[in-house]
Amino acid sequence: MVFGWTTVFFKTRQLGYLNQLRTISQTAYTHPSSSAAFSKLSSEDISYLKGIVTPRGVVEEKEALEPFNTDWIGKYKGNTSLALKPSCTDQVSQILQFCYEKKLPIVPQGGNTGLVGGSVPVFDEIVLNLGNMNRIRDFDSKSGIVTCEAGVVLETLSNFVNEQGYTFPLDLGAKGSCQIGGNLATNAGGTRFLRYGSLHGSTLGLEVVLSNGKVLNMLSSLRKDNTGYHLPHLFIGSEGTLGVITAASICCPKKCRSVHTALLGVESFDKVTELLVRCKDEVGEILSAFEFMDRNAVQLATKLLSHVRDPFSSTFPFYVLIETSGSNENHDMEKLEKFLESCYSADWISDAVLAQDQSQMNQLWTLRESMPEAVNRSGKYIFKYDLSIPLEHFYDLVSEMRSRLADYTCQVVSWGHIGDCNLHLNISSSDSNESLSNLIEPYVYEWTRAHGGSISAEHGVGRVKSKYLSMSKDKQVIDLMKQMKQLLDPHGILNPYKIFSKEE
Repeated sequence: MVFGWTTVFFKTRQLGYLNQLRTISQTAYTHPSSSAAFSKLSSEDISYLKGIVTPRGVVEEKEALEPFNTDWIGKYKGNTSLALKPSCTDQVSQILQFCYEKKLPIVPQGGNTGLVGGSVPVFDEIVLNLGNMNRIRDFDSKSGIVTCEAGVVLETLSNFVNEQGYTFPLDLGAKGSCQIGGNLATNAGGTRFLRYGSLHGSTLGLEVVLSNGKVLNMLSSLRKDNTGYHLPHLFIGSEGTLGVITAASICCPKKCRSVHTALLGVESFDKVTELLVRCKDEVGEILSAFEFMDRNAVQLATKLLSHVRDPFSSTFPFYVLIETSGSNENHDMEKLEKFLESCYSADWISDAVLAQDQSQMNQLWTLRESMPEAVNRSGKYIFKYDLSIPLEHFYDLVSEMRSRLADYTCQVVSWGHIGDCNLHLNISSSDSNESLSNLIEPYVYEWTRAHGGSISAEHGVGRVKSKYLSMSKDKQVIDLMKQMKQLLDPHGILNPYKIFSKEE
C-alpha cells in the first residue's frame, strides 16, 4: 500500500445492459388522447407494407411484438400490431411515403434502451425498427471517419474502430444493446463526453428519410463545409420526430496507447468538486472521464449484483472514477501518480485504487456501469432522473430529496458524469404510494429549473418529460420547435405524442 492506495486482483466481468423487461412503474403519467387525424391500420395497409420488406422484416405475432411495444424497464407499453424491420434506406423511404399518404403514424426505433418512453408506441402506431440496417459502409483509415447504418450496435461499432486503431467518441453502459441511430436521435452523452464532447461535434453527416419518404443525403466526410445551414444538427437530438436517421458519418479520434483508471474514496462532496478542478489543472490534457457515485449507489450495487465489488476495505461517502488517455505510458502514469499523491497529501482523498491492468480497469468500470441494473432490482417503483445541474448545486438535490422523503421507505441514490454536470438521480420503492409520488414530481423538475438546470441532460424528452418541457425551454423556443416539426412532418406521423404535450 502506497499513500493509502490498494491494488485490486479479483475476477472481472464485463457488464452488458439488461435486455429483459421489468415491471417498473413511476408517478402517474397523463396519457395523451389518440389523434383523430391519423388513419387506422387496415389489412390492406399491412399487406402493402409487408411487400416492401423481406419476410424476416415483418413482426405481427402478439408475443413477438412485446419487446417492440415495451420499453426496456417495462414502464411504457404500446399496442402496435405491426413492426417493420427494413434492411435498406430505400425500404425506409417506401414505408414512410406510404404512411405519409395514408396518414399512418409510425415510431422509429433502435435498440429501445431509452428511459423516457420515446422509442415505443403510445397507442397502435407502426414500429419502424432499424435493427436490420446494421452495415458499416466505409472506414477511412487515415482520417478515422466511419460511415455506418443506423442499426449498428454501439459496442460493435466501437470494437470495429478500435481494431483499426481509433476510438469511438461515445461510450454508454447500454453499449451492448443501443444502436447508433438511436444514439444520434437522442444526442446521447455518456462517459466520454468530457473528452470528446457531444455527437454534434463528432458527426460530419447524416442520411435522413423525411416523413414523406424523401431521402436527404447529407453523408459528408468533410471536416469543414460552410455552405449554408448545417442541417444534420437539426436531426441529432430530435428523437425521431423530424425524420428517420438511416446512416451517419462520424469522425473518430486516434486510439490512445496509454489508458489508466483510478477509483478514489472521498469524504465530502466539496472535496469531489475540488478534485475535479485540480484534476483539470494537473492532468487535464489526458483526462478522459471523471465520474462520481455516492455511497448509497455503491452499496446498492454490491448488495444486489454478485459480480460487482467495492475494492476498498471500508466505504466512503463518495467515489470518483478517473480515466486518463494519452500517448506516452511513462509520462501519463507519472502525471496520474503525482496527482493522486498530491490529493492524498492534501486530504482531498482518503484512499485510491489504481488499476494495474485491463482486467482491473474493466472491474472498476463495471462498478460504475452497474448502477442502472442495481436500481432496477431495488424496488418495483422506480423514479429515474437525468438532469443537468450547475456544479455549485450538483449534489444539493440529492440531499434535499433524502430529507424530503425521510418518512418513506425508499432508496435515494445518485451517480453521474460530474465532469459535464450530468446528475443521475434515482429513487426506488417497493410499495406504490401516491403521496410519495406527489412529493417527488413535479418537485424534482421545479427544483432543477430554479437552480438553473435542465430537465434532460442526455436521455431526451420522450413521453415522460413532455409536460415539463417549458421548465427548460421558453415559449418562443417551443413555438419555433413546433413550426419546424410542422414544416418537416406536416401530418405529424413521426413519433407522435413525444416531446410536445397538449399543454404546450
